[in-house]
Amino acid sequence: MSRIGLKPVDIPAGVEVSTDANIIKIKGPKGEANCKIADNLKVELNENSLSVIRPSDNRKDKEQHGLARALIHNMVVGVTEGYEKKMTVNGVGYSATKQGNKLVLKLGLSHPVEMVDPDGITTECPDANTIIVKGIDKELVGNYAANIRKWRKPEPYKGKGIIYDGEVIHKKEGKSGATA
Repeated sequence: MSRIGLKPVDIPAGVEVSTDANIIKIKGPKGEANCKIADNLKVELNENSLSVIRPSDNRKDKEQHGLARALIHNMVVGVTEGYEKKMTVNGVGYSATKQGNKLVLKLGLSHPVEMVDPDGITTECPDANTIIVKGIDKELVGNYAANIRKWRKPEPYKGKGIIYDGEVIHKKEGKSGATA
């Protein structure tokens, strides 16, 4: 049984939290985030922490309880520290560059792939083989990184493609040569 919902969310200094019915708004140094939680849950705001309270111990309430607490915690981390995904572009001739608010990927296709950064997301290319996706919303950062990676998933024979930082690609052995 998960007990995530029972843990209070610590609110660091410099972060403002306001609740209006079941809409939680959190404002911090990196930006502002808000989300709507289930109607049956209550949010209790203390001096330096925030607690989510569920009405009963039935399964649906427990699920919503843990989810709401995790969403609120992710918002607090997002507005204070932010989230980032680092990716590496591997392959001969593969590269990534930044042109204004566009990410331009050369991935061995007949054309370069241009992706416009969505609102709340920024991308950086410190060198031609590295992409860093940053933002305050954990879900948006992960989705945009997945959309970038979708253009060239890593292949298991040569390891070419877009790889998340820390990801391990298990390489397969190619065909053995035919004997003549």
